[in-house]
Amino acid sequence: MVRARRHLREFTMKNAFAFVSIAAVAVAGGIAFATLSSAQDTGRTVTSDTAGAEQTVPTKKITIWRDPSCGCCDAYAKYLEGNGYQVTRIDDPSFDRRSVEVGVPEQGLGCHLAEIDGYYVSGLVPAEIIERLVTERPKIGGITLPGMPANAPGMASKKTGMLKTYAFGEGGVTVYSNE
Repeated sequence: MVRARRHLREFTMKNAFAFVSIAAVAVAGGIAFATLSSAQDTGRTVTSDTAGAEQTVPTKKITIWRDPSCGCCDAYAKYLEGNGYQVTRIDDPSFDRRSVEVGVPEQGLGCHLAEIDGYYVSGLVPAEIIERLVTERPKIGGITLPGMPANAPGMASKKTGMLKTYAFGEGGVTVYSNE
């Protein structure tokens, strides 16, 4: 009889231990599921037109390498800030060499080089063209608005008239925008 009681007690303790272990695993699994379900990956979004493929959400952080004596680069940076961008300015008298190193064609150099969301932007490219670039995400190295057009942001208070922006990358140089 003592043996039966001990056996029953051991059986009950083993079952209680098993029940508590299963309950603990269930609670931990529930917490993990709730945590994963509520987590948001702010760096990515899925859109219906991509049929479930992930796309990067465009950033508003842009870095500009510029000649420290160039006043239009400061005006351009202020223009971008006025359009919601966070602009980091880096003084770099050799920005033109850096531009060529990242793929900007020499005949297509702008007055500064910028980097945004994995793309290079050379020159006084209007904000709406940059936004189109980081939203559409074409397979190019970047875009350039050669020279210092008088009607471009940074030279004028706002873009006026037509500006021709070029895409550059492994596929060569093509017109990206003519607006």
